[in-house]
Amino acid sequence: MKEGYLETVSLIERLHRLYLEVIKCELDNLKVDDINNVQALVLYNLGGEQISIGELTTRGCYLGSNVSYNLKKMVQNGYIDQVSSKHDRRSYMIKLSSKGMDLCKKLDKALDKHVDALKTKGISSFDDLVETLKNLGDFWKSASVQKIRFNAKRR
Repeated sequence: MKEGYLETVSLIERLHRLYLEVIKCELDNLKVDDINNVQALVLYNLGGEQISIGELTTRGCYLGSNVSYNLKKMVQNGYIDQVSSKHDRRSYMIKLSSKGMDLCKKLDKALDKHVDALKTKGISSFDDLVETLKNLGDFWKSASVQKIRFNAKRR
């Protein structure tokens, strides 16, 4: 069990990096050179919503990336619009610009092709895997919370 657990953790990171490479290849195919793969993933996860930068950060998994820097670059390159928050003028809400929406639509078509290709390889569902990974995430969250509580009691 321990070997499988450790291998799973390693595979999660490796698969994330491989997925970023796939996104990079799709951007190259689309001849898009003013956005990188991590930024494209942020855009795609943003979708059609208008959210705060903090919410985007907690929602996504952007290993080794500086979300604030990436957002700044995406605003400069016209992929994201920043809107001052109605409740707090010091914070911003972000949303896709028309250029960002266009790229997301193109990436979505590419992902549809990936799903079709997976089906030809005999992979027709991720339901069990998703459930297992959610359970693993919940376990890690609870373990982190328990450690924080334990450390607080020791003080």
